[in-house]
Amino acid sequence: MSGHNKWSTIKRKKGALDAKRSKIFSKIIKDITIAVREGGADAENNPKLRLGIANAKGASMPKETIQRAINKGSEKDAASLLETTYEGKGPHGIAIFVEATTDNAQRTVSNIRVYFNKHGGELVKNGSLNYLFERKGVFIIPKGNLNQDELEMELIDAGADDIQLDDDVFTVTTAMEDFGNMMKKLEQLKIEPESASLQRIPKNTETLDVESARKVLKLIEIIEDDEDVQNVFHNLTLTDELMEE
Repeated sequence: MSGHNKWSTIKRKKGALDAKRSKIFSKIIKDITIAVREGGADAENNPKLRLGIANAKGASMPKETIQRAINKGSEKDAASLLETTYEGKGPHGIAIFVEATTDNAQRTVSNIRVYFNKHGGELVKNGSLNYLFERKGVFIIPKGNLNQDELEMELIDAGADDIQLDDDVFTVTTAMEDFGNMMKKLEQLKIEPESASLQRIPKNTETLDVESARKVLKLIEIIEDDEDVQNVFHNLTLTDELMEE
């Protein structure tokens, strides 16, 4: 999980930049809107909404913005939002899995295809690359005053597969089926994660030279910047040399 943990750290530090904050807020607002549409506006009885609100708080989203997102979920426009996925191969065959939420699927797939084609990749049929990834719950928890040994014992009991401490942040992974249990455990412990999400973790990663890897990361960054894209996952190894670059 070391490569994935580095990528989580990169995304966390990127998320702290003001230039990225509005994009992060936009993604979370969509998550909350869909959660309300599917399960109602009562967070107590809607786990998906509780998750969205937790991620909003972790991103320091203002309360009034969170409430507007909840209200938006009850409006007619929310019905037009569609959750969809795309699979593609980047430069040198690196697998890239894209999750999007859109009100116009034709626009989104057209944009994603252009990104791949212009940067040495190609979209492939959905399901072609899915087997390369495993869905896991990933929780980012600030260390604060938490006792590492005590926390690990509590979280292992809740289904944690892996717990790593890096830059005063715990990265906790669980099997997909234990995601809900971990959310409940953190609520019981009154621990508010900085983020909690189901991610697609590569079963194996591919190592490229720095120059080749840079091209892949450029494509990933362009895809991430699309307004409809929620998450991008890949199987590129982030080596120490690449991290320095």
